[in-house]
Amino acid sequence: MKKIIASRYPTMYKKISGTARTLRYRYHKSLPPALYPWALARLYKRAIGQELNLKHPRTFTEKMQWVKLYDHNPLKTQLADKYLVREWIIDRIGEKYLIPLLGVWDSFDEIDFDLLPNQFVLKANHASGTNIIVTDKNILDKNDAKEKFDKWLKINHAYISFELHYRNIVPKIIAEEYLRFNVNEPEDYKFICFDGEPKYCWIDVNRYTDHRRNVYDMNWRLQEWKVHNYKHTDHLVPKPLNFELMIELTKKLASGFSHVRVDWYNLQGQIYFGEMTFTSGSGFERIHPSKYDVLLGDMWKLPN
Repeated sequence: MKKIIASRYPTMYKKISGTARTLRYRYHKSLPPALYPWALARLYKRAIGQELNLKHPRTFTEKMQWVKLYDHNPLKTQLADKYLVREWIIDRIGEKYLIPLLGVWDSFDEIDFDLLPNQFVLKANHASGTNIIVTDKNILDKNDAKEKFDKWLKINHAYISFELHYRNIVPKIIAEEYLRFNVNEPEDYKFICFDGEPKYCWIDVNRYTDHRRNVYDMNWRLQEWKVHNYKHTDHLVPKPLNFELMIELTKKLASGFSHVRVDWYNLQGQIYFGEMTFTSGSGFERIHPSKYDVLLGDMWKLPN
């Protein structure tokens, strides 16, 4: 193993810059599975600044690396699929909590924009951050959108940072109804859950201008710790309407998982499901102060 690493892979690895995402993806995809732990440890050290201990993971970010490689629950693949998860949500809590679906396609060329409303959101079902928000389809640059989706659909998200539960998702494009938020209103509420129990909720405010992030406990008390070093908001953020209902719904969805992040949208009390996230930030977002990385890790009992 050491001979393989020394003779072939490190030389190529060192040539990959932080901005060369495509090269890194291709390199990861070419690796034999036996080298996934080695490559993942390199990524972890770069992001977190600590050595990765996969044999005896202790912190939250370490345990997330462990589940990426070794937790092969097939249900996670279905629930990470932004299209297939919808049927599961209907069975668990009901269709009324889903953002209305406007269409689903295997390629961008299949989309008939004449059948879509003026405002909508296009998403790739198999990845994160592969969305286009359309507020006026008359000015949508379709060529640019096609170029993006043609590229996104060719990428297997599992090999960007070894989130292997994404590996078997069949790529599709979905369109959902556009949700209208008030200015400075939190867009979504992300519940961090362990063994089916929500422990914390984080919110993002001004995501595209002056991104702030607050973390609250289930009594809506602001926590001192931060995710990825985002600053807290300068103003008090009121507890959302129907917060207790969000907690109850979260428990129903999180049940049976050692850890999951359950995301919701809340528009003046109207609750919509966002997504199920098993490897938030791929475990590469630092938690400050670092003692809370340990505290969260202690809450997480890894599956056998």
